[in-house]
Amino acid sequence: FIGGVIALQTGPVLVERGLAGVLGGIIGLSMCKELGPVMMAVLIAGRIGSAMAAEIGSMCVYQEIDALQTMNINPVSYLVLPRLAAICVALPLLVVFSVLVGWVGGGLVCVYNHQIALSFQGFFNSLRDVVEIGDVLNGLFKSLVFAAVIGTVSCQQGLATIGGPRGIGRSVAKAVVNS
Repeated sequence: FIGGVIALQTGPVLVERGLAGVLGGIIGLSMCKELGPVMMAVLIAGRIGSAMAAEIGSMCVYQEIDALQTMNINPVSYLVLPRLAAICVALPLLVVFSVLVGWVGGGLVCVYNHQIALSFQGFFNSLRDVVEIGDVLNGLFKSLVFAAVIGTVSCQQGLATIGGPRGIGRSVAKAVVNS
């Protein structure tokens, strides 16, 4: 929907100025460099980051982490690293998906909005002319950094949980806000 909203808001203004042909490039760059990575990071921090903090926090409160340490199992390598690896793989893949969906959404709005009246082929030709592989890689690198921050912060907040069920709630809130 973000690509569609960008097309809906900027399309008529660009058409008035005779610049409808650059709409695909504008949507393409904004989705792959900024909006795709940031929106997915916010969603993942709220959904996955909070789940990580809650799960590890409940393990802390109910002394499961202590049990792991008693069995000479490092809780960081056993609990944190797999979660960190998973989020570092998942977030860039979700960003690729969101960018593609954003491009298609922008293209559909350009085709079906009578004020813009840009063909699907014209939209994607403009997108192809402006967006380079470096722009896409820029967004993927950002998403990888966001994933590492979200995973690290969420797991750290979970491991620092104290105070029973209320402490778990505080840790979850801190994990999402800090991420």
